[in-house]
Amino acid sequence: MPLIRARHSSRGIRGIRMTTRTASSPLLEVKDLSVAFTQDGKEKIAVNKVSFNLQKGETLALVGESGSGKSVSALSVLQLLPYPAASHPSGEIWFDGQDLLHSSNKELRKVRGNRISMIFQEPMSSLNPLHTVEQQIGEVLSIHHGMSEKQSRERVLNLLHDVGIREPEKRLKSYPHQLSGGQRQRVMIAMALANEPELLIADEPTTALDVTVQAQILELLRNLQKTHGMALLFITHDLGIVERLADKVCVMTEGEIVETGPTGEIFSNPQHSYTKHLLNSEPSGEALAVADDAPILIKSDDLKVWFPVKRGLLRRTVSHIKAVDGISLEIRQGETLGIVGESGSGKTTLGLALLRMISSQGPIIFQGSGIDQLDSNAMRDMRGDMQIVFQDPFGSLSPRMSIAEIVAEGLSIHMPDLTAEEQDQRVCDVLEEVGIDPASRHRYPHEFSGGQRQRISIARAMILEPKFVMLDEPTSALDMSVQAQVVDLLRDLQAKHNLTYLFISHDLKVVRALSNRVMVMRAGKVVEQGDVNQIFDAPKTDYTKALMAAALRLEAAPDGVVAD
Repeated sequence: MPLIRARHSSRGIRGIRMTTRTASSPLLEVKDLSVAFTQDGKEKIAVNKVSFNLQKGETLALVGESGSGKSVSALSVLQLLPYPAASHPSGEIWFDGQDLLHSSNKELRKVRGNRISMIFQEPMSSLNPLHTVEQQIGEVLSIHHGMSEKQSRERVLNLLHDVGIREPEKRLKSYPHQLSGGQRQRVMIAMALANEPELLIADEPTTALDVTVQAQILELLRNLQKTHGMALLFITHDLGIVERLADKVCVMTEGEIVETGPTGEIFSNPQHSYTKHLLNSEPSGEALAVADDAPILIKSDDLKVWFPVKRGLLRRTVSHIKAVDGISLEIRQGETLGIVGESGSGKTTLGLALLRMISSQGPIIFQGSGIDQLDSNAMRDMRGDMQIVFQDPFGSLSPRMSIAEIVAEGLSIHMPDLTAEEQDQRVCDVLEEVGIDPASRHRYPHEFSGGQRQRISIARAMILEPKFVMLDEPTSALDMSVQAQVVDLLRDLQAKHNLTYLFISHDLKVVRALSNRVMVMRAGKVVEQGDVNQIFDAPKTDYTKALMAAALRLEAAPDGVVAD
């Protein structure tokens, strides 16, 4: 018999309902779910009557671009939205016969982290920076199972081993900042699996990871799912992951599910125009040809960046971290050199050294002149010719400055003789060039989408008419369709201004679409380098082959090739 009760809550009087679940009933069933947010007295619908279900042991992917309502729908399952600003004008959410949408906080606590767990997108912001790995996973076991410290430690070690953390005993006392991106994500997964949940919600768990680590995480989730028989609700904008992992797909846009079906059917025979748009949105094209007689714009020889490791009372240097260890390169004018490799391989450090933003050893020649011995004042005069576009557009734009102020900031330093009207005209021109409406220049970064913010970051670099631009993971935080737009924009700007790019990325599809040559790095050294087609189609080293295999989703990276 169903149990029917009434209760008082901060959201009013609601009836708590239970249904009798049969063997064929879905583990999770969402019916006509709507989500609204109220701000300044105005209500906005973010999710409009979405429905989906998930059987035990099944994987369902919610796919769509940023703002489509994927995460909001998933957070509604565990009632993790900012109530009362958030509300549900319609819908039902049933988990194993329990009506979650009308459950009390006490009843939800029995479900959260116990029967349903969640992995969030960015582990660094989700993990407590003041607690060790053992404390964070142990807290889950203590709250839900009342385990003693000894029992908890044994369980934590087993979990770390299960998620592929090497030598877990040495990681118990580690803090999040002492772990790599892949290790932090594995710790998050260990926390989520601590109570052996029946449903795991994974919200973009691989977005910021290198392709090899991404392949390992996906393989790990698949194996754990088989071992524990849990259902997986996977939220992502990466269709490659969906094709490899999911049984069913729900495609979302503007708060609605526009297409649902088995993964193979969705990929082979999409029906909705938006699904077709997503499937055709991968970065494409190839790098611009470079003239054989193009001059060398920048080069280095045996470049080194070693960070000292100091220990003891007197802080003596006992060893060095060799972030960049004897790298030689040259880039011609109008050329793009792609730099790929796992996190910690030295990609960004190499770029910062070439720009003289960190100390290094070895000659650096820019436009025929040595710059490695120049002081900061002399380098400041050259900054207009050497610009950088960062990975996180939101973090690299000041929230207190308008777009016009952000883009014009370099002009006030490098072209102080310009009048206010001339500065404003240059800002308008460069914003229009990167596809941003100049009329919006007095707005602030938070008022723009991720793709628009990255265009603004590009405009900030381009306004000084540079000759060399370092692009540090400029598309990793963007949806696939926006990635393709940004790649096309960068290619157009390069053709128009004869720009030279140092393009750093872990997304090999983007690297192939933009680069003339590719340099593969590992542990501060160059593993392999050459023409883009040679590196992608006929890699010579095992490490490069592992990168390509992971990127093409042919197989997981071989054991021992990529170390966290």
